[in-house]
Amino acid sequence: MTIHIDQPQFGIEVEEKSVPNNEKEFDGGFIMPHANSFGHNFRDYEAESERQEGVENFYMTNHINQTYDFVKKMREEYGKMDRVEMSIWECCELLNDVVDESDPDLDEPQIEHLLQTAEAVRKDYPNEDWLHLTALVHDLGKVLLLPSFGELPQWAVVGDTYPVGCAFDESVVHHKYFKENPDYNNRAYNTKYGVYGGSCGLDNVMMSWGHDDYMYLVAKENKSTLPSAGLFIIRYHSFYALHRSGAYKHLMNDEDEENLKWLQIFNKYDLYSKSKVRIDVEEVKPYYLSLIDKYFPARLRW
Repeated sequence: MTIHIDQPQFGIEVEEKSVPNNEKEFDGGFIMPHANSFGHNFRDYEAESERQEGVENFYMTNHINQTYDFVKKMREEYGKMDRVEMSIWECCELLNDVVDESDPDLDEPQIEHLLQTAEAVRKDYPNEDWLHLTALVHDLGKVLLLPSFGELPQWAVVGDTYPVGCAFDESVVHHKYFKENPDYNNRAYNTKYGVYGGSCGLDNVMMSWGHDDYMYLVAKENKSTLPSAGLFIIRYHSFYALHRSGAYKHLMNDEDEENLKWLQIFNKYDLYSKSKVRIDVEEVKPYYLSLIDKYFPARLRW
């Protein structure tokens, strides 16, 4: 089934404060580079002023259309897992056809970013093989941009994510455009808790639809044995309002609090490992195939 969404296909990610212009070493030995592969600060749209209009257009479209009903529809349709059957590595190779237009830090195929992230994590956390694999698969949901997966517009695949079904927190980038979202004035959805209870657990919260939630559903429906922290990272790695601003914690339970620690560790590798340093795919492939065999079935439904 093809889902038609007739909306402009903008693709610019969140605007964020510049990082300091010096290398910074995090716990675990990873050194944050001072600039991205273009020589600019990471996620800094002021470095190229023409990006600013794109940022606004992307989030205007995203914020108007990411409603509770829209997300429910996407989860129901994509939760059927009836589009494609293939392995995790085959999906990784499909990402050779995807360059995320929303990413200001890298213009290489997505498989390069996946391996850069995974190898950086592997170096600092050699005994946490589940984290290595999580880093490899965290962005596989971007195949939603490809025809076989519905060829969804960028605003329904990439960008920062946030809960729907409750009030939109002001920490979400370009919050002002939520005023045009039908849920903004809906009393069922515009309160602090909305349709949720306090400390209900993020697993019970509907997130704006995109590659994060899709890959999370793929892992769950195919019975991946990744630990809960791995699934948490996959689903919430674009949830910057939470792991950067501390918003929406009133919806979290104790397990979320523990998993958030791993997400915050992962995030620095996800963002700051992007560079022009190439990874020898064939050299590292056997290791990641062994992890795929350990934590996923040979063939998955997508």
